[in-house]
Amino acid sequence: MPRHSETRHLPYSPEQMFDLVADVGRYREFLPWVVAVRVRSNSGTEMIADLVVGFKALRESFTSKVTKTRPERLSVEYVDGPLEHLINDWTFRPDGAGGTLIDFKVDFAFRSRIFEAIAGQVFERALRKMIGAFEERAAVLYGSSDAPGISKSSAHNAA
Repeated sequence: MPRHSETRHLPYSPEQMFDLVADVGRYREFLPWVVAVRVRSNSGTEMIADLVVGFKALRESFTSKVTKTRPERLSVEYVDGPLEHLINDWTFRPDGAGGTLIDFKVDFAFRSRIFEAIAGQVFERALRKMIGAFEERAAVLYGSSDAPGISKSSAHNAA
């Protein structure tokens, strides 16, 4: 069961990063493997969304509930789909200089042992690509900075 947590420092405000991550309806535009998105409901504090993710011939859809505490936190809970469970948390803390410390945690497991084995083999590479996609999207939306997105980064993994 893949698990990962890390802290990233980015030169954007907590509000900007919260808005970027909370904009699930646009994930298809910049996140690898997101084939389709349907936002079922969306309020200031909660969203229900369906995502279809795919790689080559494999396609899976799942539903999640996003609890929003603006601009400090987004918590994603698994509702339905091929997973045994999914927990995904984002916290956004001001760094005191106009940037943000982002704490990111994800923990999931597939019901299928085959999917679990595949996920375990590509998890690190896929995670790096997805984190990079969020950082690139922030640069596109808010402007690039001289400071690299990994100026303060630490990661902890367990498979």
